[in-house]
Amino acid sequence: MEERIQKFLADAGIMSRRAAEREIARGAVCVNGVPAEIGQKIDPERDKVSVNGKPVENGFKRYVYIMLNKPRGYVTTASDERGRKTVVDLVSDIGERIYPVGRLDMDSDGLLLMTNDGDLTNRLTHPRHEIPKIYNVEVRGKVERETLKKLSGPMNIDGYDILPVETTVLTMKDDPRRDTTVLRMELYEGRNRQIRKMCEKCGLEVVRLTRVAIGELRLGNLKPGCWRHLTKSQVEYLKNLKPKAQNERRG
Repeated sequence: MEERIQKFLADAGIMSRRAAEREIARGAVCVNGVPAEIGQKIDPERDKVSVNGKPVENGFKRYVYIMLNKPRGYVTTASDERGRKTVVDLVSDIGERIYPVGRLDMDSDGLLLMTNDGDLTNRLTHPRHEIPKIYNVEVRGKVERETLKKLSGPMNIDGYDILPVETTVLTMKDDPRRDTTVLRMELYEGRNRQIRKMCEKCGLEVVRLTRVAIGELRLGNLKPGCWRHLTKSQVEYLKNLKPKAQNERRG
């Protein structure tokens, strides 16, 4: 039975469908020795698929869903052409090939979901499935009320009117050696380096950015660099998320 090559790569636990499209576009994916095209259909029983010259085996053993506390200094990709450390290096002992759901900047840390379930990854990263992501953002100095209002209000980033980001103050550190404020920011979309660009626009310097929750999933006391399997109820929660209507998202 034929299927699109992006779905085949996702089901094989190689990468998400979006990542597959990027790899296909740069010529890294071949079918029977010929560079693949986005949307191309293949027969997994007959066609030979390779990524960067390495054969892709048909199928996988089991679906795996994990939560990783990503440390700073790791890129959120399955592989990196520049040789940097990737989040996949932290989960090499799982026994299955899994990949990250969405992204978290190399300089950021915190909760990252990883799986080999291509359908779930596709749904969670689709713009219509806006699951709230909560971050603790430590910035230098004190944050005035007007700045909080600006962060929570309408804002244009890179020519795009972003969805409202609820921002509150968690703590202010009075230690003269570390005069910083920790903000709680709740996003419903994940544009490239959005929080950092928002803070820069408000004259704030980010010291540390940590994702602490995705929807009802909380990082808790999971140590940096460590991971754990999601519970059955957590997996069901993610699978049962419904897309929001356009007018509801825009308020």
